Amino acid sequence: MIKTVLVGLVCGAVALTLGVLIGHFGITNNSSSAPSWINDIGKDVDENIVEKFLSEVDRLNIEENLRELTKVPHLATSEGDEQTVQFMLKRWQDPESGLDKAWREEYEVYLSFPDAKNPNKVTVVSSSDTVLYTLREKEKNYTKDQEDPDIVQPYAAYSPAGQPKGKLVYANQGKPSDYELLNRTVDLRGTIAITRYGGAGRGAKAINAAPYGVIGVLVYTDPLDINDGLMSDINETYPHSWYLPPSGVERGAFGSQYGDMLTPYLAAKEETYRIPFKNVTGVPPIPIQPIGFEDAYRLICELGGEGAPTEWKGAFNCTYNFGGPGFKPESAFNNSDVKMAIFNQDVIKNSSNVMGVIRGSVEPDRYVIYGNHRDSWVHGAIDPSSGTSVMLELSRVLGKMVKEGKWRPRRSIIFGSWGAEEFGLIGSAEYTEVCLHFLKVIFYMCVCVSNATLRASAMPSLQNILFTATRQVSAPGLDSTSVYDNWVQFSNRTSPTHGLGKKIKKSQTSHLFPQSKTNARIYPAYHTAYDTFHYASNFIDPGFFSHQAVARTAGNVLIRLADSLVLPLNCSDYAESLEDYLNKAVDLYQEKLSSRNISMGRKPLKNAATNFRRAAKRLDEEILSSDLKNETPLKVRRINDQLMLLDRAFLNPLAFPDKYAYRHVIWASSSANVGTFPGLADAFAKADSSGQTGDWEKVHHHMSMLSQAIDGAAGMLENVI
Repeated sequence: MIKTVLVGLVCGAVALTLGVLIGHFGITNNSSSAPSWINDIGKDVDENIVEKFLSEVDRLNIEENLRELTKVPHLATSEGDEQTVQFMLKRWQDPESGLDKAWREEYEVYLSFPDAKNPNKVTVVSSSDTVLYTLREKEKNYTKDQEDPDIVQPYAAYSPAGQPKGKLVYANQGKPSDYELLNRTVDLRGTIAITRYGGAGRGAKAINAAPYGVIGVLVYTDPLDINDGLMSDINETYPHSWYLPPSGVERGAFGSQYGDMLTPYLAAKEETYRIPFKNVTGVPPIPIQPIGFEDAYRLICELGGEGAPTEWKGAFNCTYNFGGPGFKPESAFNNSDVKMAIFNQDVIKNSSNVMGVIRGSVEPDRYVIYGNHRDSWVHGAIDPSSGTSVMLELSRVLGKMVKEGKWRPRRSIIFGSWGAEEFGLIGSAEYTEVCLHFLKVIFYMCVCVSNATLRASAMPSLQNILFTATRQVSAPGLDSTSVYDNWVQFSNRTSPTHGLGKKIKKSQTSHLFPQSKTNARIYPAYHTAYDTFHYASNFIDPGFFSHQAVARTAGNVLIRLADSLVLPLNCSDYAESLEDYLNKAVDLYQEKLSSRNISMGRKPLKNAATNFRRAAKRLDEEILSSDLKNETPLKVRRINDQLMLLDRAFLNPLAFPDKYAYRHVIWASSSANVGTFPGLADAFAKADSSGQTGDWEKVHHHMSMLSQAIDGAAGMLENVI
């Protein structure tokens, strides 16, 4: 009996062992024949790929890219622009280092140009119309670049044609408050105003002037605002330094809308409906022309009248007067007028975007977009070609790895070289209007390189990925110091979560290299004939080390967003920014809103922010606590969808009825210039100024939209309803 039992046990053990072995080998054999995508599903960022990318970004290639891109002026739709189109296509279609696919997309867009046969003129004329002084029509030549016959005359795109003549007045920055103050002293009807850049948008300087009867506007760049006060081209400005020489003129688009102005909210294709020209809004109603500070100095220092306020003073060594209107009695220009002869022409022309794509291996229907605009006002070395030269090197390295079979991103990467952006972000806006409803876009990135200051602007949820990327890149000229360490050393921003110097919020801008060469609002040669390869390579970034650092940082971020199993976005950082905005709003507005029976107490806004913080914490904890590589792919997909769609919950097409194309209730522009929710700030400022019941109702209405948007975003982050 015992023998029988033992034999049975042995046989059972043998059978069990055989079963386990058969099962093991069966599973092994089955797994070996499993489809390849099984292994791809759990793929995450490969740090070896990141390191390979960083090591292969070549600053000399970036330098050559910039040299090629700036050989000729490439104003939108010009022959030079077409040359850059062909250059981009050639690079992105290269069989060894190109992308999977590259193509051009065409749009028929509304643009504005000066008449080459009848150039714009500004003169000082006597009562008998004798010309006493003629302002420069083109900038002074310092290098062969300025001798190029294709350089467009300085002009204000979208300024109407016209020949106004009148007494000159100085109007500071052309803000509404400037004209309002000036009008208390001077009868502005029939005058020509001269304003300096800054304070108000380009076109707004004329839009703000027209209601006061001003019939024309001149705009110049004051040396105080752009040159740290320096003015002499003998030894202070370009070509001796990076500062703007006296004849330099900042060109620009003088309109306030984005995209093609004749096809609002529609892509500007050949067959698209176009509104009548007369219905275009946001453009100057009176002629406006930019000039150099060389001519502005002569005009302003001759003006009569009383001294203007201290804050109106620039760098000129003379009194900035309100104006008589007109010139001083002792001036050679006494009793003279300023005459503008503007012959700009409105046209509809073909403009091209150049597009390219690297297809994703696991989630090809999810996109990371990397774009830069391509057109420039003249040679455009810094704006925009610095960014394009970086993008071309970045795409070369990634394209080469794809062609060699060493890497393919998890998600698809779209590259865009936008056309006609200088005329109002036209190329990118038209592409968005085509693709808005079907592209599942996770992230958009754009870079450019200016002076020694690198700035990162992003949604708060992207802070961590920026920190990660900047820790892996050396600061230009500081091999032992990372971009991140340099940032922390000089930044004065603080965050309860991340500590000193580690926060992107409010304006969403953080300085990574704060040792700036100037306090100017932008680099000095901006939009002038002096923004050339010579200027960039001698004064902006000799050796192209900053360009290389930008390329490495941007590419690092791009790879992580394209390859991470779970999108590297942190919702708690977003919650912190919302709470900062809320606290500011409470400090500024709660008392007056309470007097109007509009609550900011436990509900609705505070309650919404609390809900968002709770939901953000829950999702962040779920991501941290889950072994997502071994979870069902649908769980990963669900979390990524929540992260991708978060910002879309803040979009409301009715939130800003007076602002074209603004929809994001957290990150829109604000004329109130207060560090809180932009729509609420603007609505409050208007109501507080007018005192009208209807305006206070609009404050309440916007706060309701805002609180419900935040609640909706919180719901987006919840696991289930």
